[in-house]
Amino acid sequence: MGQNLQNGERLRPVDLARGHGLSTQAVRNYEEAGILPSADRTPTGYRTYTSLHARALRAFLALVPGHGHQTATSIMRAVNQGEVDEAFRLIDDSHAQLLDDRRTLQAVESALRDLEPTAAPEPDAASGPDASSGPVDRFIGPLAEELGIRPATLRKWERAGLMRPRRDPLTGYRVYDESDVRDARLSHQLRRGGYLLEQIAPLIAQVRSAGGLEPLEAALTDWRGRVSARGRAMLTGAAELEAYLREAG
Repeated sequence: MGQNLQNGERLRPVDLARGHGLSTQAVRNYEEAGILPSADRTPTGYRTYTSLHARALRAFLALVPGHGHQTATSIMRAVNQGEVDEAFRLIDDSHAQLLDDRRTLQAVESALRDLEPTAAPEPDAASGPDASSGPVDRFIGPLAEELGIRPATLRKWERAGLMRPRRDPLTGYRVYDESDVRDARLSHQLRRGGYLLEQIAPLIAQVRSAGGLEPLEAALTDWRGRVSARGRAMLTGAAELEAYLREAG
């Protein structure tokens, strides 16, 4: 496909570069990387490009926001080598990744919606190792019962970094404060949604770094916007790539 150049106006590297705010060296680098079809040369050795190269450059630059530079490069290289099915596979992989990101976002949003405000323990529940040691603290037994899981599951989640209960200095029992209870409940919702512990851990870390659930809403709004923007960018990239495929024949 790299040899299937169209007849018409001959363009210099600077012509392609200026139209897209690039340097002439960037254009040459793109050709060497296989992003652009091979250019013809003048008798004096200068590169000459055509409308096909301009279309290829537009396609690549449109693919980058949705697929990333590396994948966009691989897509264009595959097309220019005549391996269009490989290019489609790469595009499919990007769409699958975006779908996973969207599902993760939806799972977190759903988990947050399902979280009810943490209830304070009953006043008479503060006796023994299975009672609360403070206004919203829990020992492992009551918290596990509240979530409908086994204490061993909470210990497993702790080893995975999903929560960090302190130890009672007198009894050595685990004590789950308000943030631990929040993380346990969020983890429980995500586990019910089918997420693995290693997938949940970075989400819990995000909750902690945000300072709780309420500040996380802003992060989720930004996340949602980036997912939507990437999906739209993929549409733009697909349109430009299709135009390039049509022109290349």
